[in-house]
Amino acid sequence: MTARRLRKMTSILMLAAVAAFIGAAACIAIAGLADRTGRADVIVVFGNKVNPDGQPSPRLKARLDKAAQLFRRGFSTAVIVSGGVDPQGFDEAAVMSAYLVRAGIPEDCVHQDNRGIDTYNTARNSAALMRREGWESVIVVSQYFHIVRARLAFRRFGIEPVYSAHADYYAPRDLYSLAREVVALIAYLLRGYSPSAPGAGADGSEGIGP
Repeated sequence: MTARRLRKMTSILMLAAVAAFIGAAACIAIAGLADRTGRADVIVVFGNKVNPDGQPSPRLKARLDKAAQLFRRGFSTAVIVSGGVDPQGFDEAAVMSAYLVRAGIPEDCVHQDNRGIDTYNTARNSAALMRREGWESVIVVSQYFHIVRARLAFRRFGIEPVYSAHADYYAPRDLYSLAREVVALIAYLLRGYSPSAPGAGADGSEGIGP
């Protein structure tokens, strides 16, 4: 094979890879923007940045507003807010819970998961609480580009049906996040799923409370 032919084949393969990547990103975006709502036992809101003043960032606020909207419209009677403790020391789940209560959601309807440090742990911890409560169905709430991976994680932990709704917040950095999701989704498709983790209880329910 000549060097010229090799360069041509390499170029074709690179273009095909780029086209496949863009196509996958487009499919993730389209699927995430197409809300699939239905009556569910619980709504799960994925955590995000808390501002230095202790209030939810615009991105996180949009997720919480969507969850509150679904709650008021009767799609569910319970909410799980899931997040970790950020570098500033803010407990995302506590901040999220306080915001929903101020928005009129009854405090006893909001459950906090302060060990939801990523999508995997949020899905695992929420699934454990759902099993304890006898809940089977869920609505996941996050940014549109995150919805497909969030739905996948819950299904891998045995939850079905999994409905979804995206937050009404968009920013230029979504393009980066969408590209990142292509890689992250592949990783989640390939990884193993265990109902418990080191330090968790037998049901994997550490860090979750009303």
